[in-house]
Amino acid sequence: MSPRPQFVVATGDYMFAKTTGTNAASQMALYAQARSAFSGPVFAAMGNHECTGYTNSNCVTQTTANLTAFMNTLVRPIGRTTPYYSVPFRDVNGQWTAKLVVTACNAWDSTQQGWLAAELAKPTTYTFIARHEPTGSTGPCNTTMDSMLQTATYNLLLVGHTHTYYHSGKELVEGVGGAPISGSANYGYATVEQQTTGGFRVRQYDYQTGQQVSTYTVQ
Repeated sequence: MSPRPQFVVATGDYMFAKTTGTNAASQMALYAQARSAFSGPVFAAMGNHECTGYTNSNCVTQTTANLTAFMNTLVRPIGRTTPYYSVPFRDVNGQWTAKLVVTACNAWDSTQQGWLAAELAKPTTYTFIARHEPTGSTGPCNTTMDSMLQTATYNLLLVGHTHTYYHSGKELVEGVGGAPISGSANYGYATVEQQTTGGFRVRQYDYQTGQQVSTYTVQ
């Protein structure tokens, strides 16, 4: 693409594997091989398949082979030790600051809740949040985090889980990366670009043709 994206945000479910054995590690190795085609950083949110596979599964007190493979492939290589983390950004001209807050709904506890509250409270010009399950889902974090977001200031919530693409308000559902698609959306990806006139332009692309199929702006 031109201009080339500076980094990638992934919304979870990088495998469909048993929670024991070597299937998860093998599948993450395939994902890593594909990921290596992009030279920039990839910031990956944890999905339910990185826990036990169930939407309401919580791996905060247990470690599965899936979680270990995810952490070893996509989290520890970028210098993080927990499946949730924040990435700061700063304009080279000093005109704005931003943060990407990557949450782990399937590793949710009071510690992550307190961390998230502190991250959301940090003053930045722009705030982007990534998690796996959309608003209103049955993930372990949803009841609490959905309530937190009602009073938080942020620009865009990036989610997956649902095997389709759509947007509603500040929420972008980008679940067309792998599993069988539901609805009329095709496999694809989205870009988010800062606009000189304000706000951010979101463009959805078809993975085969590279053609833009949808566009909208958020503030």
